Amino acid sequence: MLFNSIEFFIFLPIVFTIYWLIGSQRIKQQNLLIAIASYVFYGWWDWRFLFLILFSSLVDYTIGLKLFSEDKPSKRKVLLWISICVNLGFLGFFKYYNFFVDSLVDSFTFFGGQLSINTLNIILPVGISFYTFQTLSYTIDVYNKKLQPTRDFLGFMAFVSFFPQLVAGPIERATNLLPQFHKKREFVYEHAVDGLRQVLWGLFKKVVIADNCATYANIIFNNQEDYSGSTLLLGAFFFAFQIYGDFSGYSDIAIGISRLFGFSLKRNFAFPYFSRDIAEFWRRWHISLSTWFRDYLYIPLGGSRGGTKMKIRNTFIIFTVSGFWHGANWTFVVWGALNAIYFLPLLLLNKNRVNTNLVAEGKYFPTIRELSQMTMTFFITLIAWIFFRADNLSSAFVYIRDMFTTTLFYKPEIFPMTILGLVAFFMFIEWLGRSNEYAIQNIDFMKKPIRWSFYFLLIILIFSFTGEQQEFIYFQF
Repeated sequence: MLFNSIEFFIFLPIVFTIYWLIGSQRIKQQNLLIAIASYVFYGWWDWRFLFLILFSSLVDYTIGLKLFSEDKPSKRKVLLWISICVNLGFLGFFKYYNFFVDSLVDSFTFFGGQLSINTLNIILPVGISFYTFQTLSYTIDVYNKKLQPTRDFLGFMAFVSFFPQLVAGPIERATNLLPQFHKKREFVYEHAVDGLRQVLWGLFKKVVIADNCATYANIIFNNQEDYSGSTLLLGAFFFAFQIYGDFSGYSDIAIGISRLFGFSLKRNFAFPYFSRDIAEFWRRWHISLSTWFRDYLYIPLGGSRGGTKMKIRNTFIIFTVSGFWHGANWTFVVWGALNAIYFLPLLLLNKNRVNTNLVAEGKYFPTIRELSQMTMTFFITLIAWIFFRADNLSSAFVYIRDMFTTTLFYKPEIFPMTILGLVAFFMFIEWLGRSNEYAIQNIDFMKKPIRWSFYFLLIILIFSFTGEQQEFIYFQF
């Protein structure tokens, strides 16, 4: 069930109405409704994978209780590894089995050998990477004694399957979201209004920006040999805004819907295309995943506390694993490694924490220095996105080779002024609202007629530029 579908616009009001009719005093009944609604929401794609979520919930719920009652370090470590192996085992089989088989066969062929292993026709469960990491955070935090295990299985089921963020995040920590299922949720009108406003902005990002940019990005990437370097650059530009509008739009909708039900999710994007270096970009892009890898992989490996070799090793591990998390293709691994190469000079020169403040804080315009830094950061990010979007490494390298030719200075064969104007309008609003959690959060200062005119403008744009309905990109991860 897609957020931008008719089915969801019927589903959400029904669940919302029943939820608040139950009353905030009846927490278990509300949790039961959320669990049922979440399973219906997920089962809309393929009901068979509901058993996967249920099994994962049972395993981690049970192991959490066992970890709490067990004092022996060796047995606690075994319990933790059972949880890790079960969760990553499912993820590895469904997402990476065919990738490893193909890579193994290709390796034997490269060295002149022959190996015959059949791949399987495996359907990738939607959002498996997201809810797997969410449940793993629970067992790891219980193991590290940062969290008391819950004895409320119904609440835990609702936590694992919470439908607003189930299939594409934000990846919530048990320390933040799980306790919210154990306490009374009050309906606060101001929070609901803010949630609806964020949903509206998320829909604008998805339907108007991402889906329309996707149309041109797909045309250019799928026929890259037919276009000049300038058009290829424009194709990468369109993909950069497709993935940003798509993924941050989903996060905005998820966070906004959660507020309608009295829940508070963590921020997942913080205007990343206004970053002045790649370190700042990664503090602002997919924050829930970046901090997950930081806390559960990078820091346990030693972080940046060791010598130069350890810093380089850990940086490459964190970025390449992050790339591999996104998909079973060498393009994602190279995308991650390229970002590690971007990041390393800042880390080794101790400049990775230079730009922690808001760009052009308190000003309408950035300085020349800030503008050049943002432009350079966006450009190298755009180059990395080519690997992310390409079907394979060969296509990515050819795309970049053909882009950096004299035709880079030709007039693009494709130049949709309307879509580029919408992107410019979008970035203008984002720039004005960059100090907020999301761009249009604090527009109450406007007079009511102006504010409502702006809302209606967004709604008109959403309906006017609704093209072919496309799934959110991150559903495939």
